[in-house]
Amino acid sequence: MSERTALNELANFVGRSKLASPDPKVRRRTMDGISARLLHQRRTVGELLAAVLALSSRTRRVVQPRVAIEIDVFAPGGKRALDLTFGQD
Repeated sequence: MSERTALNELANFVGRSKLASPDPKVRRRTMDGISARLLHQRRTVGELLAAVLALSSRTRRVVQPRVAIEIDVFAPGGKRALDLTFGQD
């Protein structure tokens, strides 16, 4: 069996998109670059529609309120078995 499974790849995934940057200036420059590339190349209707849908879904995610997720996982001995940290508040 292969050591590289889809679950292993997902576990080791690190987002490298500049759109995920915490700096709004970096995100804006990235968006401007995407827009400029779309303007200077001939695209099909399907490609333009895909770009619009991707940008609109990103916008919907950005404006949604933050949520808190609580996960309790315990080992058989009763000790906490999982500690997840996502960013800083």
